[in-house]
Amino acid sequence: MEDLTIQLLKKQEKRLDEIEELLKLSKRVLNLEELCLLTGLSKSHIYKLTCYGKIPYYKQSKHLFFDRTEVEAWLKQHRYSSSDDIDKEASKYVTLNQKGGRK
Repeated sequence: MEDLTIQLLKKQEKRLDEIEELLKLSKRVLNLEELCLLTGLSKSHIYKLTCYGKIPYYKQSKHLFFDRTEVEAWLKQHRYSSSDDIDKEASKYVTLNQKGGRK
């Protein structure tokens, strides 16, 4: 009985930790650790990105802060087109740029 109680308490603790992490990610302004959770990038990589001015950030005294919407826009900057998108663009280009034809 005691073993079962301990297992249930551990499950509840784990679930509470998961909920806490989700709540952290719903914030608008993120600190470095929360940004790591959001992006999956390491702290050292984020420090390099801030050093080279590659990622938008704010600095208050020695602490770094990140606006969630700015970071999400930054993450979406370098989109790769799918093969379907490329095929559609190629068809559109060929159709609009035909030269010559029957005389």
